[in-house]
Amino acid sequence: MTQRGRATRPSGPAGRPRRSDGPRGADRGGAPRGDLAARRTRLREVIEPVVSAAGYDLEDLSVSRAGRRHVVRVIVGADGGISLDAVADVSRAVSAALDAAEEAGGDIVAGEYQLEVSSPGVDRPLTLPRHWRRNVGRLVKVTVRGDAGDRQLTGRITAADDERVTLETDAGPAAHPYPELGPGRVQVEFNRLDEVADSDLGDDTDIDDDEDLEDEER
Repeated sequence: MTQRGRATRPSGPAGRPRRSDGPRGADRGGAPRGDLAARRTRLREVIEPVVSAAGYDLEDLSVSRAGRRHVVRVIVGADGGISLDAVADVSRAVSAALDAAEEAGGDIVAGEYQLEVSSPGVDRPLTLPRHWRRNVGRLVKVTVRGDAGDRQLTGRITAADDERVTLETDAGPAAHPYPELGPGRVQVEFNRLDEVADSDLGDDTDIDDDEDLEDEER
């Protein structure tokens, strides 16, 4: 589901070579390379409205380094999942928005960059009510907090709303408010793999570069 190299127009950001006239350890414009929070905030300001306008949720946004370029990873989700064609459409829209933002207001990502848009894989933790709702029917493992201490629980999601999730375990069904729960982890059931959509098994880290990732900037 990963779309790579969308921002590749010669006049766009991926077509520009990185400038080398700034101080070492700084991005273009002299901004310290460690000022990642501001960069991600600016990226989110551009990308999130595009994703929302397409009817999807921006689940994650990260920037990392792969050799001489940056990798901008965007993960989008929706009720009922998101198809490969939809991911491609979102990728093109995000690339166009980044190009327009850079043309209007200067660099958003310093130097060359590669844009990757994908859907969440089954290994991504369930942290928000919508994540639990979208996985109704799945088997999950989660830490449940209580007065007597934390305990690990494995159960099947039978219902989820904005306040709580109901898990079916060997002891029967029980509802748990979200504040009691740690991040949920979907358990892959090999006898149910035919029910898992290809988009759920997507690889969020597939990049088109032979060089190892370095200087992770999450």
